[in-house]
Amino acid sequence: MAKHSPEQTPPPGTRTSLRIGDVARLVGTTPRTIRYYEEIGLLAEAPARPSGQHRLYTVAEVERLREVMRLKDLLGVSLEELKTLLTAEEARAEVRAQLRREDVRPERRRELLAEALGHLDRQLDLVRHRAAELTKLEHELCETRKRARRKIRELDAQAVGAFAPAPSAERAEQPQAVSERPD
Repeated sequence: MAKHSPEQTPPPGTRTSLRIGDVARLVGTTPRTIRYYEEIGLLAEAPARPSGQHRLYTVAEVERLREVMRLKDLLGVSLEELKTLLTAEEARAEVRAQLRREDVRPERRRELLAEALGHLDRQLDLVRHRAAELTKLEHELCETRKRARRKIRELDAQAVGAFAPAPSAERAEQPQAVSERPD
Protein backbone atom coordinates (compact mmCIF):
# COMPACT_ATOMS: atom_id res chain seq x y z
CA MET A 1 0.00 0.00 0.00
CA ALA A 2 1.14 3.54 -0.64
CA LYS A 3 2.29 5.59 2.28
CA HIS A 4 0.55 8.80 3.10
CA SER A 5 2.55 11.86 4.00
CA PRO A 6 2.31 12.30 7.77
CA GLU A 7 0.52 15.24 9.26
CA GLN A 8 2.52 17.01 11.93
CA THR A 9 -0.28 17.69 14.36
CA PRO A 10 -3.77 16.35 14.74
CA PRO A 11 -6.45 18.56 13.23
CA PRO A 12 -8.17 21.02 15.60
CA GLY A 13 -10.97 19.45 17.57
CA THR A 14 -9.51 15.94 17.20
CA ARG A 15 -10.56 13.47 19.87
CA THR A 16 -7.95 12.27 22.32
CA SER A 17 -8.67 8.74 21.09
CA LEU A 18 -8.24 8.02 17.40
CA ARG A 19 -9.19 5.11 15.16
CA ILE A 20 -6.48 3.19 13.33
CA GLY A 21 -7.06 4.87 9.95
CA ASP A 22 -6.72 8.32 11.53
CA VAL A 23 -3.54 7.27 13.32
CA ALA A 24 -2.10 5.83 10.09
CA ARG A 25 -2.72 9.13 8.28
CA LEU A 26 -1.18 11.13 11.13
CA VAL A 27 2.08 9.17 11.18
CA GLY A 28 2.34 8.37 7.47
CA THR A 29 1.86 4.63 7.49
CA THR A 30 -0.88 2.07 6.94
CA PRO A 31 -3.31 0.39 9.33
CA ARG A 32 -1.75 -2.94 8.36
CA THR A 33 1.69 -1.75 9.52
CA ILE A 34 0.24 -0.57 12.82
CA ARG A 35 -1.43 -3.94 13.40
CA TYR A 36 1.82 -5.73 12.54
CA TYR A 37 3.79 -3.57 14.98
CA GLU A 38 1.26 -4.52 17.65
CA GLU A 39 1.62 -8.22 16.79
CA ILE A 40 5.41 -8.19 17.14
CA GLY A 41 5.41 -6.10 20.30
CA LEU A 42 6.68 -2.73 19.04
CA LEU A 43 3.36 -1.24 20.10
CA ALA A 44 1.12 -2.28 22.94
CA GLU A 45 -1.62 -4.69 21.94
CA ALA A 46 -5.15 -3.38 21.99
CA PRO A 47 -6.87 -3.70 25.35
CA ALA A 48 -9.90 -5.99 25.52
CA ARG A 49 -13.01 -4.31 24.15
CA PRO A 50 -16.57 -5.33 23.46
CA SER A 51 -17.15 -7.10 20.16
CA GLY A 52 -17.84 -4.76 17.27
CA GLN A 53 -16.15 -1.73 18.81
CA HIS A 54 -13.16 -0.11 17.13
CA ARG A 55 -9.69 -0.04 18.66
CA LEU A 56 -8.99 3.50 19.79
CA TYR A 57 -5.49 4.91 20.18
CA THR A 58 -4.46 7.44 22.80
CA VAL A 59 -2.20 10.41 22.16
CA ALA A 60 0.59 8.56 24.00
CA GLU A 61 0.20 5.55 21.67
CA VAL A 62 0.30 7.82 18.62
CA GLU A 63 3.49 9.45 19.93
CA ARG A 64 5.02 6.01 20.56
CA LEU A 65 4.22 5.03 16.97
CA ARG A 66 5.77 8.27 15.70
CA GLU A 67 8.94 7.48 17.65
CA VAL A 68 9.01 3.92 16.28
CA MET A 69 8.66 5.22 12.72
CA ARG A 70 11.27 7.95 13.28
CA LEU A 71 13.86 5.55 14.68
CA LYS A 72 13.23 2.95 12.00
CA ASP A 73 13.66 5.54 9.24
CA LEU A 74 16.59 7.32 10.88
CA LEU A 75 18.60 4.26 11.83
CA GLY A 76 17.48 1.83 9.16
CA VAL A 77 17.42 -0.93 11.74
CA SER A 78 15.63 -4.25 11.63
CA LEU A 79 12.41 -4.56 13.56
CA GLU A 80 14.18 -6.78 16.13
CA GLU A 81 16.91 -4.16 16.62
CA LEU A 82 14.24 -1.50 16.89
CA LYS A 83 12.46 -3.54 19.55
CA THR A 84 15.72 -3.81 21.52
CA LEU A 85 16.28 -0.07 21.22
CA LEU A 86 12.75 0.76 22.35
CA THR A 87 12.83 -1.73 25.22
CA ALA A 88 15.98 -0.05 26.53
CA GLU A 89 14.29 3.36 26.15
CA GLU A 90 11.27 2.16 28.14
CA ALA A 91 13.55 0.80 30.88
CA ARG A 92 15.35 4.16 31.01
CA ALA A 93 12.00 5.92 31.33
CA GLU A 94 11.17 3.72 34.32
CA VAL A 95 14.53 4.55 35.89
CA ARG A 96 13.94 8.28 35.30
CA ALA A 97 10.56 8.04 37.00
CA GLN A 98 12.17 6.45 40.05
CA LEU A 99 14.97 9.01 40.10
CA ARG A 100 12.44 11.87 40.16
CA ARG A 101 11.08 10.69 43.47
CA GLU A 102 12.31 12.64 46.48
CA ASP A 103 12.58 9.62 48.83
CA VAL A 104 15.26 7.71 46.88
CA ARG A 105 18.31 6.96 49.03
CA PRO A 106 21.68 7.93 47.54
CA GLU A 107 22.75 4.25 47.29
CA ARG A 108 19.59 3.40 45.35
CA ARG A 109 19.99 6.51 43.21
CA ARG A 110 23.48 5.30 42.28
CA GLU A 111 22.11 1.83 41.39
CA LEU A 112 19.43 3.39 39.21
CA LEU A 113 21.96 5.57 37.41
CA ALA A 114 24.19 2.53 36.80
CA GLU A 115 21.16 0.70 35.40
CA ALA A 116 20.41 3.65 33.12
CA LEU A 117 24.02 3.57 31.89
CA GLY A 118 23.62 -0.09 30.94
CA HIS A 119 20.53 0.74 28.88
CA LEU A 120 22.28 3.69 27.26
CA ASP A 121 25.28 1.52 26.41
CA ARG A 122 23.03 -0.99 24.62
CA GLN A 123 21.40 1.81 22.65
CA LEU A 124 24.74 3.40 21.79
CA ASP A 125 26.14 0.04 20.65
CA LEU A 126 23.27 -0.32 18.20
CA VAL A 127 23.58 3.27 16.94
CA ARG A 128 27.38 3.02 16.63
CA HIS A 129 27.12 -0.25 14.74
CA ARG A 130 24.68 1.36 12.31
CA ALA A 131 26.91 4.46 12.01
CA ALA A 132 29.94 2.25 11.23
CA GLU A 133 27.97 0.46 8.53
CA LEU A 134 26.95 3.79 7.04
CA THR A 135 30.55 5.04 7.16
CA LYS A 136 31.71 1.88 5.37
CA LEU A 137 29.02 2.33 2.72
CA GLU A 138 29.98 6.00 2.31
CA HIS A 139 33.62 5.02 1.78
CA GLU A 140 32.65 2.37 -0.80
CA LEU A 141 30.48 4.87 -2.67
CA CYS A 142 33.22 7.52 -2.63
CA GLU A 143 35.74 5.04 -4.05
CA THR A 144 33.30 3.99 -6.77
CA ARG A 145 32.65 7.65 -7.59
CA LYS A 146 36.41 8.30 -7.86
CA ARG A 147 36.79 5.39 -10.29
CA ALA A 148 33.85 6.59 -12.39
CA ARG A 149 35.25 10.14 -12.53
CA ARG A 150 38.69 8.84 -13.47
CA LYS A 151 37.23 6.75 -16.29
CA ILE A 152 35.26 9.78 -17.56
CA ARG A 153 38.47 11.88 -17.55
CA GLU A 154 40.27 9.11 -19.44
CA LEU A 155 37.52 8.91 -22.04
CA ASP A 156 37.43 12.69 -22.40
CA ALA A 157 41.21 12.79 -22.79
CA GLN A 158 41.13 10.01 -25.40
CA ALA A 159 38.43 11.87 -27.30
CA VAL A 160 40.67 14.94 -27.69
CA GLY A 161 43.76 12.84 -28.41
CA ALA A 162 45.64 13.49 -25.20
CA PHE A 163 46.06 9.79 -24.40
CA ALA A 164 46.67 6.82 -26.63
CA PRO A 165 44.24 3.95 -26.23
CA ALA A 166 45.54 1.44 -23.72
CA PRO A 167 47.05 -1.51 -25.63
CA SER A 168 46.10 -4.13 -23.04
CA ALA A 169 43.78 -4.65 -20.09
CA GLU A 170 46.77 -4.52 -17.73
CA ARG A 171 47.57 -0.96 -18.74
CA ALA A 172 43.96 0.18 -19.11
CA GLU A 173 44.09 1.86 -15.72
CA GLN A 174 47.30 3.76 -16.57
CA PRO A 175 46.84 6.06 -19.57
CA GLN A 176 49.89 6.87 -21.68
CA ALA A 177 50.60 10.40 -22.89
CA VAL A 178 50.82 10.80 -26.66
CA SER A 179 53.45 13.06 -28.14
CA GLU A 180 52.22 16.11 -30.01
CA ARG A 181 51.02 15.29 -33.50
CA PRO A 182 52.19 17.42 -36.40
CA ASP A 183 49.44 19.33 -38.12
